[in-house]
Amino acid sequence: MLGSIDCMHWKWKNCPLGWKGQYTGHSREPTIILEAVASYDLWIWYAFFGLPGSYNNVNVLDHSFIFTKLAQGYTPSVNYSINGHDNTMGYYLVDGIYPSWSTFVKTIPSPQGRKNSLFATTQELTRKDVERAFRVLQARFAIVRGPARLWRTEALDYIMKACIILHNMIIEDESDANGAKDIDYEQVPESIPTTVSHEPTEEFSQFTAFIAAHEKKIRNRETHFELQLDLVEHLWQRYSKL
Repeated sequence: MLGSIDCMHWKWKNCPLGWKGQYTGHSREPTIILEAVASYDLWIWYAFFGLPGSYNNVNVLDHSFIFTKLAQGYTPSVNYSINGHDNTMGYYLVDGIYPSWSTFVKTIPSPQGRKNSLFATTQELTRKDVERAFRVLQARFAIVRGPARLWRTEALDYIMKACIILHNMIIEDESDANGAKDIDYEQVPESIPTTVSHEPTEEFSQFTAFIAAHEKKIRNRETHFELQLDLVEHLWQRYSKL
């Protein structure tokens, strides 16, 4: 599990009048959305900020870059086994609005039986890590707890990112040095040097085919449900007798 993903709406008090319709969503007030991934220790690993409040979580996902490097093959390899099945992609815990992709694990609505109930309870409790991270972020920094009072979205973007960086610095400082996690991950190149050509090349065709194949793998519904079943069995085998 890579963490939990969700969105937070930051109220924008001084939203320009001409933009209010675009930035007003279910809260009936202009907001700006923060999409984030957080782990159990409340560390925010990924943040995407700036989309208007009229978007829902799925619309934000369509615009974010969370799976861009995965689709391009730039991320470190992931290999793990659950219930006897090997997997090569990590997954995030999400709520029910998100699509059934192989990279997401959702709860089971109205679970039947003890196995499904155990899984649903565990998923719903663990997924709240990102919601806790949002609450702690707002509790620490009053500037993102109250309505945004600036006019320019660029300034609000700087404020939100600065608060997230400071939040992570506090998490790191308060963590137990003896129990610190190993975050010295394999480094991957930011970009691959290529020659410029105005005509489609064989390498470009291969790359686009590679991207399409990885995107199809990320959005695979069958893998999503297979992973969910494997996790149901794994949790039951591990915790049913506790």
